[in-house]
Amino acid sequence: MSTVNPIISVLKNTLAVSALAAVAASFSSSVSAADDAQIIELTQVNCQFVESENGTNHGFKSAQKSDCEAIHDQSGAERLAASKVMELKPGKYIFRVKNENVEYPLGFYLRGESLLDKARLPKVSGGGLELGVSKDYEIELKEGEYVYSCPLNSTLDYKLVVSGS
Repeated sequence: MSTVNPIISVLKNTLAVSALAAVAASFSSSVSAADDAQIIELTQVNCQFVESENGTNHGFKSAQKSDCEAIHDQSGAERLAASKVMELKPGKYIFRVKNENVEYPLGFYLRGESLLDKARLPKVSGGGLELGVSKDYEIELKEGEYVYSCPLNSTLDYKLVVSGS
């Protein structure tokens, strides 16, 4: 029996090393997949994305979604016309979205602009952006026209155009 214990011990160590190697390999492949994605940083404040409105924080006050909707009724069309259209090439992206100063939870929703584009283009969405929290939203964008917004914060539908290769 004394010869069995060392063999079992060697087998256990071999299995443990193999399991660790598999975990390390899967970690490094997921890191490299994220490494080739370009990061786009977006900052949400009350009723808007700052970068999308040419870096201007309008200082809107909002306690709930309906406050933003009233603000958009007054200034939304003008602000959207002056907003920055994001232009990107097809590829992998991480949209890093931060809740800068909004007291209620936010989200992010990127999708095709038209009904046809909504059906054929990739989309990404999610919530849980509490005050001061940033979240990453990964997507591989294809050529087309998109919009992005926060339905919970009721931001405008900002435009994103993907073209070229």
